[in-house]
Amino acid sequence: MSASNNDISVKIGPVAFKNPVFLASGICGYGEEYASIIPQKKLGGIVTKTITLEPRAGNPPPRIRELPTGALNSIGLENVGLDAYIREKLPLLKDLEVDAVVSITAETEDEFTRIAEAFAPLEGYRGIELNLSCPNVEGTALDHGRDPAYVEKITSIVKERIPKKTLWVKITPNLADVGLVARAAEAGGADAISAVNTVIGTDFDLSTGKPIFARVGAGYSGPGILPIALFKVWEVAHSVSIPVVGIGGISSVEDARKFFLAGAIAVQVGTALYSDPELPIRIVEALRAHPEWARREGGST
Repeated sequence: MSASNNDISVKIGPVAFKNPVFLASGICGYGEEYASIIPQKKLGGIVTKTITLEPRAGNPPPRIRELPTGALNSIGLENVGLDAYIREKLPLLKDLEVDAVVSITAETEDEFTRIAEAFAPLEGYRGIELNLSCPNVEGTALDHGRDPAYVEKITSIVKERIPKKTLWVKITPNLADVGLVARAAEAGGADAISAVNTVIGTDFDLSTGKPIFARVGAGYSGPGILPIALFKVWEVAHSVSIPVVGIGGISSVEDARKFFLAGAIAVQVGTALYSDPELPIRIVEALRAHPEWARREGGST
């Protein structure tokens, strides 16, 4: 797409978005949580909180640990489940006039299939982001993102059911070769790679001598992971020909610009919303003032 007339629209797969700035999954909830704070219709869109087939209560508290350079979270995919999301949450997005990408995950191939089939006939969303790399749950959810063959298979299953929607595969940074998984997602028909999910970390309570979180490990996000996320985006962009959506540690307009330089075609803002909810709009405004900053195509830089 041309960058003339301050046009910063971006096409990812079969779907065009007005600009390349999104709110990241988890942080923005189901969209309604930030509706009175952020004019979300001015954004490219939002990625809603990850949903599973059945409702999940999530992990026991504490769930969030604020740190000087970000935060650890162990939410555990708390969510209302597929049926309640479709019945109660999806209709809200139309009222918000926001383009939404729905984040989903599952424990089995059958569950992924059932979720994809449920969304196939629906409107009110622009695509799906496959969360194959959540570090905050028991079972095989984290391992989904480590197995290229499984990533390719699940990607293919979901994409076949939503051919007119965009499909993004969110990958973990906790791998030596993220390009291997990214190429598997591309082979499965993904329209984009979302990079990256949180980095695994932990912290200890000095008064008790025990880990802060019941599961010990937690997902680390915020400005502390920016260099890691930038490098992983660069690796992925040099590994695939499809677009990359950059995520991780964005806390300024300058940070967002670095992701475009690394090879991303769009960005998601997450943890920064806690302290600076106006940041995503400032990034959009900066890109409109400097449309040459934004990338127009995916693939190697």
